[in-house]
Amino acid sequence: MSEEFIISLAENGVWVILLIAGPLLLVALGLGLLVSIFQATTQIQEQTLAFIPKIVGVLVALVVFGPWMLSLLTDFAHDIFSNLYRFIG
Repeated sequence: MSEEFIISLAENGVWVILLIAGPLLLVALGLGLLVSIFQATTQIQEQTLAFIPKIVGVLVALVVFGPWMLSLLTDFAHDIFSNLYRFIG
């Protein structure tokens, strides 16, 4: 197993992690920003107000992006397991 192969495998793993976590993090970031702007304009300083929209938004994003995320993860796992003979030797 060469260094290039290991680096390529690690790069693919990091890329898959970023693609899987990215949509959920972007939804949480966007909703957090909107709630912060709403709180600043209305001067409502309720701490729990920020959590509910983020939780609901991330759950909706998980339902929407979930099949795509699962297929991406299973494709990566399939590639790992199908090339297992290259890791052993």
